[in-house]
Amino acid sequence: MTPGEESPASFGLEAGPGITRRFSHEAMASVWEVHCVHDDPVYARQAAHAAFGLLDRLEQEQSRFIANSDVSRVGELAAGESTRVSPSTLECLGIARHLYELTGRCFDVTLGAGWERLELLPESFTVRALESGSRLDLGGIGKGFAVDRMAELLLDWDVPRALVHGGFSSVRALEPPPDRAGWPLRLTAPGTGDVLARVDARQQAFGASGLRKGEHIHDPRTGLPVRERRAAWVAVDARGAVREGHSPAAVADALSTAFMILPREAVAELEARHPELRAWLVPEPGCASA
Repeated sequence: MTPGEESPASFGLEAGPGITRRFSHEAMASVWEVHCVHDDPVYARQAAHAAFGLLDRLEQEQSRFIANSDVSRVGELAAGESTRVSPSTLECLGIARHLYELTGRCFDVTLGAGWERLELLPESFTVRALESGSRLDLGGIGKGFAVDRMAELLLDWDVPRALVHGGFSSVRALEPPPDRAGWPLRLTAPGTGDVLARVDARQQAFGASGLRKGEHIHDPRTGLPVRERRAAWVAVDARGAVREGHSPAAVADALSTAFMILPREAVAELEARHPELRAWLVPEPGCASA
């Protein structure tokens, strides 16, 4: 999880009904929010704070910038060594490996080092290094994974009408406020602020990636920076089959990064194979085919 500014491509929440309660928290160099509907403001605050506590724990486990985190320890393994990780970290790694295969290696948390260097052992919650030189960065999936876990916690607290976001680059919408078709979101183009779409989000997850901060997205297959596409948005139906491990926001988060790299035809093919998936692509000026 990389410190930095808010995502250059993001979703904006339109004005909602007055009964919606909003709670904020800073983590992973972003402002996170829980929007929810509940009759008891004290209970709603307690539920949101429990979700933020879970978020902080996930950051401690999965940030490569925190010494002795799960991810940091995996990155230090020599060939033949192994380390125990939390169930959450192992689950996130499993989803990341699934998306590595789904996207033809365009989404790769090993930073190009390759999954063949690592072995995941779910029975013992262990990661083993088959070769030295393993590297991990969950920055392209960690926010979405955390958003999903927070949403699940809110459901456990019996707060089903809620929306969670991490800097609006990763969003999970549960049930909307009463008398609303969905949580009203708008997609805006980075740089211009043009509204690309308005969405009534219900039981959906969203992820966004973009280049406003410069050439910080690289094709892991070549190491070259992405220049042809300015932004990519992805929506995933939370009940769809494209997800792995019931984590639709993690899938949307990762696919938005992969869709900055994949050709438009490959993105369209994935959409055709997974009707619960939808993408919006914004090319750089002069790259209309991107």
